Amino acid sequence: MSETTSSGGPLAGVKVLELGTLIAGPFAARLLGEFGAEVIKIEDPRGGDPLRKWRALYPPVGGTSLWWAVQARNKKSVTVNLKSAEGKEIVRRLAGQADIVIENFRPGLLEKLGLGYDVLSANHPGLVMVRLSGYGQTGPYRDRPGFGAIAESMGGLRHITGYPDMPPPRIGISIGDSIAALHGVIGALMALHHRNVNGGAGQVVDVALYEAVFNMMESVVPEYGMYGMVRERTGAALPGIVPSNTYACSDGSIVIGGNSDPIFKRLMQAIERTDLADDVTLAHNDGRVPRTQEIDEAIAAWLAPRTIDAALAVLHAAEVPAGRIYSAAEMFSDPQYLARQMIERFGWQDDCEIALPAVTPKFSQTPGATRWLGPELGEHTDQVLDSLGYTAEDIARLRAQQVV
Repeated sequence: MSETTSSGGPLAGVKVLELGTLIAGPFAARLLGEFGAEVIKIEDPRGGDPLRKWRALYPPVGGTSLWWAVQARNKKSVTVNLKSAEGKEIVRRLAGQADIVIENFRPGLLEKLGLGYDVLSANHPGLVMVRLSGYGQTGPYRDRPGFGAIAESMGGLRHITGYPDMPPPRIGISIGDSIAALHGVIGALMALHHRNVNGGAGQVVDVALYEAVFNMMESVVPEYGMYGMVRERTGAALPGIVPSNTYACSDGSIVIGGNSDPIFKRLMQAIERTDLADDVTLAHNDGRVPRTQEIDEAIAAWLAPRTIDAALAVLHAAEVPAGRIYSAAEMFSDPQYLARQMIERFGWQDDCEIALPAVTPKFSQTPGATRWLGPELGEHTDQVLDSLGYTAEDIARLRAQQVV
């Protein structure tokens, strides 16, 4: 990393107001905050974001989620009761200073609260609002509750995941929410760019979780539209792209991606199958697909008596993309992770150290950073209200009335 880098991040000066809870909206806001945006997260005073209590806690009983430390890093927590008139006014005032509002409530809820885009942008036409929901802001399903798991199913991901003789499993993380969050960030930045170069008008970015997943489905749509072909579950293999699969060694499994034409030739030479390397009918992917089983069996036979380390040494020497399947423990000790400083360590809650994933992507001049970990509930309420002109007496009154 350059010694001349700025600590402000590429989004320094951008103000974000985060409404909503759990994963999709908060993850989008987190990404903006990691690269310098000021993120004010609105939380219910009666407990805050439920993610504070999800998965492993510290302390283990009655503590705070370790996930929270990551998901809410660099954010300011402000407690506001959105059902109170004064609470709504606080949100309107904060939105009036924001560049981006991110929300992931069910469609129509903000409008019922008097906090829809028409209200928040009335005196702030440059406002960008990112709206993340299960099915989007329109259509016959818009009012249904929709979580990432449903989006992964409707968007097509679950149908092609797993083995053909078993029900579709889920991926072990909330991938649908995260994919939607990435679409939200991309949309927010494009809308900001449009605003800044085309006269200052903001707009709404409508992200449906199922559509974000659907957008990742590669050739599924044209294949069905042209040939009526429905892609099915194929286990660890990537259908129509050969060879790309998971293979067993004597002490575990590795993944090999030997599907480009020159890599395939090098792979076959490395596994001592020059007959396949020199077979002109296998020189291109469309010729390899009909012989997928033959190629996979050749690779499997070569790997079966070898350890992972021995196999990878040969494959890496031949410049064939191949690698072990990492657990978290292997990530913590891997030299590539360490060289890239992908595991950050911070003091947390005064008496423990917590490990976090480092901020990505890496910038040469204006990198992102973890400036602080997930805040205590309402930790920044007084500071933010003071910036809006509320006096100490005002804040005390609002707290007594359970507005904040």
